[in-house]
Amino acid sequence: MPVTTDPTAARRILVYGVTGSGKSTAAKCIAALTGLPLTLADELTWKPGWVPVADDLQRELFADVVSADRWILDTAYGAWLDLVLPRAQLVVALDYPRWFSLQRLVRRTLLRAIDKKPICNGNTQPWRGLYAQDSIVRWHFDSFARKRDRMRAWASAPQGPPVLLVKRRRDLKMCLSRLQTAG
Repeated sequence: MPVTTDPTAARRILVYGVTGSGKSTAAKCIAALTGLPLTLADELTWKPGWVPVADDLQRELFADVVSADRWILDTAYGAWLDLVLPRAQLVVALDYPRWFSLQRLVRRTLLRAIDKKPICNGNTQPWRGLYAQDSIVRWHFDSFARKRDRMRAWASAPQGPPVLLVKRRRDLKMCLSRLQTAG
């Protein structure tokens, strides 16, 4: 996939990154600036009570989302990544250092466990999200290298959608300001 610095023409955008990198926040900002419809993956992958949606149903739901002409997704899970990537016109890849995404994740998880605001489908952050075997913090460690390698491979591949490889928050802010200027 060719690397790009111009996000203005894309109408189907995948925001991708490691757990805690700020994918949903970035996707919300991009949607607000472009008017593109936003789909938050957690809304379609988790039922109330943190019950996961079956993989085959996830594939159906996301096939429907990406069949549209205009969309933004805040991530793509392995179970349906093959549906999203061929349709994306741009991948905004949040390739921040581990320390940065980890501190964001721990802070966010802690605050959510305290304030109990609904995250998706009425679900709230349990305290065990900080320390349990299946915690989101543990998931960060288990998936960091795989997701980072994936983003960097996409950025260096000759085929596929352009990749905006964002290595610093200020790079994302510059991208967002381009979108604001273009809008």
